[in-house]
Amino acid sequence: MEEMLLHKKVGIPRAISYYNNYPFYYGFFTALGIEVVLSDKTTTKIINEGSSYVVSDTCLPIKVFTGHVVNLLNKGCDVIFVPSLQSTGFKINNCSKIRGLPEIIRNVINKPFTMIEPTLDKTENIGFHDFCMQIAEAFGITDSKIVKAAAKAGWKIYDDFLEMTQSGVPYKEALENALNGKVLKKSVDIVKPLSVVIMAHGYNLFDERISMNIIKKLEKMDVKVYTSLDVPPQKALSSIKQIGEIQYWANELELTGTAAYYLLNNKVDGIVALSAFGCGPDSLMVDEMSYHCKEKGMPLIHLTIDEHTGEAGFVTRLEAFVDMLMRKKRRQFVKKSENIKSADVVKLREAKILTGSVK
Repeated sequence: MEEMLLHKKVGIPRAISYYNNYPFYYGFFTALGIEVVLSDKTTTKIINEGSSYVVSDTCLPIKVFTGHVVNLLNKGCDVIFVPSLQSTGFKINNCSKIRGLPEIIRNVINKPFTMIEPTLDKTENIGFHDFCMQIAEAFGITDSKIVKAAAKAGWKIYDDFLEMTQSGVPYKEALENALNGKVLKKSVDIVKPLSVVIMAHGYNLFDERISMNIIKKLEKMDVKVYTSLDVPPQKALSSIKQIGEIQYWANELELTGTAAYYLLNNKVDGIVALSAFGCGPDSLMVDEMSYHCKEKGMPLIHLTIDEHTGEAGFVTRLEAFVDMLMRKKRRQFVKKSENIKSADVVKLREAKILTGSVK
């Protein structure tokens, strides 16, 4: 502990909970006087290095996380933040690999380093304040008032980040500005012919290497893209209930809740499901949404990714889906135009009859 107190520095892998929670992590650690060191952005080298430490059937996000831990160690950072996020609500669980992330890292990386491994498990009454206290105590900080003040600072940055993303500010821009204490106003929306929502975990979607930069690819195809960050959590939860489902998985608001919100409000032309190959919870949630999409006639494509996914095939499937959406929209437009013309003809005939101009 004395050695750790001299560090006052912590490494955060740019993976898993980083993508949703980093604004809070940054504000919290900084308020405690602890310097934050980030791993590099995901590269093929990081993925391959992480893959070499774990068994082959491990899911891609865990391989990526492992690679980021190794990246931090190679940068000379030997105190690394690896939280165990068991459950975020009563019986609202994360998958077994995220729950056991500290144990996985401890057993696969045989190098000397210290893990900061706080547990959040609301099913077992280990709440968020307990989670924060565990982190602070690892650095010798035991004053609850100091920890609460640091958490407040973390929430301020997180709330600013969320305010921007929910107003339409892109993820990277919102993150950068929130960390610098700025809040941008929503820019004017450019109307695009098509719109889709991507149902995916933040760690799959906002990692540009893992997602093949799918958001930019869709935008280049003239498609407006929505994500889970555009939907307030309460609306996502309400949408899950409206389609007759319940929230079981901690990340379900990102997937089922987001897709259900846009499905129920008929706000998009299609849904893109993006998940890691072999992810059990994701496959269940995507199947669940596929059923509801078929009922409402909403097109859905499921794209799976792993370390071997080729960009060419990925883009081909995406382009084919967008082309299909465009053809469908054109047909709907033509049909609507024909219906309007038919209605006008009927009205014209009725007018002629009423005026006596028809003999």
